[in-house]
Amino acid sequence: MATNWYDQLANNIEQSATLNAGFYSNAKVWEALKEKVFATTWGWLGDVNQFFGGGQNVQPVTYYDKFLEEPLLLTKQADDTITCMTNVCTHRGYLLVHYPTKENKIVCGYHGRRFNLNGEMEFMPEFQAAENFPRPCDHLHRLPLKQWNQFLFTSLQPTVNFEGITAHLDEKVGFLPIREFRFAPEFSQDYLVHAHWALYCDNYLEGFHIPFVHQELNKILDYGKYETLCYEHMNLQIGYGNGGDHHFNLPQSHPEYGQHVTAFYFWIFPNMMLNFYPWGLSVNVVRPVQPNLTRVSFYCYLYDEAIFKETKAAALTDKVEREDEFVVEAVQKGLQSRFYQNGRFSPSKEKGVHQFHCLLRDFLTA
Repeated sequence: MATNWYDQLANNIEQSATLNAGFYSNAKVWEALKEKVFATTWGWLGDVNQFFGGGQNVQPVTYYDKFLEEPLLLTKQADDTITCMTNVCTHRGYLLVHYPTKENKIVCGYHGRRFNLNGEMEFMPEFQAAENFPRPCDHLHRLPLKQWNQFLFTSLQPTVNFEGITAHLDEKVGFLPIREFRFAPEFSQDYLVHAHWALYCDNYLEGFHIPFVHQELNKILDYGKYETLCYEHMNLQIGYGNGGDHHFNLPQSHPEYGQHVTAFYFWIFPNMMLNFYPWGLSVNVVRPVQPNLTRVSFYCYLYDEAIFKETKAAALTDKVEREDEFVVEAVQKGLQSRFYQNGRFSPSKEKGVHQFHCLLRDFLTA
């Protein structure tokens, strides 16, 4: 793989330039992202209550639809054990389950191969004379499944310590009753952004642009105190209030106790954001579709609906998203210029973007 897309990226932010423009258009890099980044990190599956709250115990999901497509299947047994496995029959590759359902067994609709809810093959008609059958690979492949509060995550080939991620989440927002947050589909939606997915993350990972792009949001935040904390495979931007807005009631044991914190913005490499506010949580999942097209899913969870309404959070969130889309799409166009190669990082304001670029380089060149 050519190295020209990261040749001026240095580990020391004071000496570093960003990834070169070619990163965002290189076809080989785009394909490598699938196996070296998205297959090896933890991806969002969804809310266990949404999957199994309606009585169904078998739920098909597609891992990164239209990008790293992998048909998966979640099953829940009587003891509440949840299993994640492939949704592809081991006989001829037929999709086993097409919609959420309630079943005791998983039976292939093509030739009748039967599996239990753990993915173990139990029966196959007309195979009495087959020798050396069943083989281990005739059972459904099982994937690692992690749960944090009500949220489920998996990875195709994990190389990142999931517990290292949740430890930082628990340190900062573990005081909140997250399991009690209500999923609000009426305030959840998808946005299509005509830009590379990494450009969307680049924009999210710095508050540098807030005074210039988000005037209304800037009135709420104390820009001078805005800070970014970088951890191993994630970072946290802390938004401090200006004194006249709602803020978290932090316990004395909290690292920010006594501070006027209005938002915790967590980013988990490569494409997941968990944004905590006094009113609740916004989960944002950035899904690549094409090199110039990204689907961003917003999942809204309400904790204090009175604050949510009073602050007009739904309208503000949508406004900020539209403003972000405008600048990200403008950058997408600007990167096509023959006169732009890369830019330098602000050591004080772009720590998160620098970390993101270094992680992309390290994963792609591993």
